[in-house]
Amino acid sequence: MNSSTIAEPLAGRLLGSADNDFVIAEWQDAGGVSEQPRYIAPLHLHHHDDEAWYVLHGTLCVRVGDEIVEARAGSAVLAPRGLPHTYWNPGPGQARYLLVMTSNIHCLIKEIHSMSERTPAALRAVFERHDSVLL
Repeated sequence: MNSSTIAEPLAGRLLGSADNDFVIAEWQDAGGVSEQPRYIAPLHLHHHDDEAWYVLHGTLCVRVGDEIVEARAGSAVLAPRGLPHTYWNPGPGQARYLLVMTSNIHCLIKEIHSMSERTPAALRAVFERHDSVLL
């Protein structure tokens, strides 16, 4: 890379692909008011993959194992392989964050987003194909 190269903003794009060891995606959740958490991902675990979040704006709550961590802008949370985890935006305002994942998790997410029908059985099968468990 030469000194005149300027990196493009990541907003809404990915850095990395299924060919890389890890992928970074900038995502956002619009927020909203709810008595129960509005999970961005269901409770699940990955047998061989770690996953992490870095909050750029707003707040995310991340459950890792039995612990719930509130991560505000500038904070990061790691979900080590083998531990159940999920996450959500606890507030009414927008949350923007970087999701740092292995290429396997990236492929899992791509497959989920491309599903025409997300029945519990179909979702469990997708998670299993990516060495993960939907809990």
